[in-house]
Amino acid sequence: MSAAAFDRYTPEEYLALDRNAEFRSEYIDGRMIAMSGNSRPHNIIVSNLVRTFGNCFDGRPCEVYSNTMRVKVTPSRYVYPDVVAVCDEPKFEDREVDILLNPGLVVEVLSPSTASYDRGDKFVHYRKIDSLHEVLFIAQDCILIEHWRRQGDMWTLTEITGVDDTLMLNSVGCAIPVQEIYSRLDVSEGPGNS
Repeated sequence: MSAAAFDRYTPEEYLALDRNAEFRSEYIDGRMIAMSGNSRPHNIIVSNLVRTFGNCFDGRPCEVYSNTMRVKVTPSRYVYPDVVAVCDEPKFEDREVDILLNPGLVVEVLSPSTASYDRGDKFVHYRKIDSLHEVLFIAQDCILIEHWRRQGDMWTLTEITGVDDTLMLNSVGCAIPVQEIYSRLDVSEGPGNS
């Protein structure tokens, strides 16, 4: 996410502008914040995940969206996760069908400019979404996946650092080999695996 922020807008003004803009912006407490471009590794990881989820969801009522689907986090926050999935009947804010209200899983691919925000303020607000059961933070420079899972009122963390590991995602009923997430990228295993 870029640091470029503009004047204050109502949610309605934001949606009218963002839906017609050439570039995407997140909406944070009245401010529109322009999204920055993504690196090749970032795009490959997102593509790998969308393909893998699509295959896992074949014949099931689940849906996966890439970073063009807005998620309404609170009345004053609309964000664009890198990947979002839902296995319940998807609920949308309006007839535009471009604002998901009930994600089950959210994925953020970390970059140097967004990692602190994604893991910090954005994650704090993600946890307020009742339907959300799992959040993944995925490094793009090494094999490191932070898998956060809701268990009642608590969130627990599992770190995955090995290329031969499998990511078990209960919220969407998928077991994803880590090597599929990092396919076509030359990255080293995460800390503790060298």
